[in-house]
Amino acid sequence: MPLSEQEQRLLDEMERHLLRNDADVVSAPRDGRTLSYRNIVYGTILVLLGLGGLIVGVSVPLVVVGVIAFAVMLGGVILAVTPTKGTPRVQAEPGRPVKAPASSTSFMDRMNERWDRRQGGDR
Repeated sequence: MPLSEQEQRLLDEMERHLLRNDADVVSAPRDGRTLSYRNIVYGTILVLLGLGGLIVGVSVPLVVVGVIAFAVMLGGVILAVTPTKGTPRVQAEPGRPVKAPASSTSFMDRMNERWDRRQGGDR
């Protein structure tokens, strides 16, 4: 079901407002830094090992074991939440340069252009 003219204008206005006022939120996924699934798994394993070491350190009267276990837990958390530099997901077709969408076009116009390209023809 297509949007009415009023709904389309409202959507365009909301998009412009978002781009103007919340540029950091809009550009956050585009900077190439994402959380790595591998780092989250390794960090979780380190936290669990550190937790086990902390329990051992409390049960055995050795403060050094508890401190080292806490450091391992802290390292695991830091590893899990540190974003990694990702590769760009959009790959250019051979012979076609990748172009950024023009900021003057609306969201719906860009979606319509993508749909037309997928269907194999320009209208």
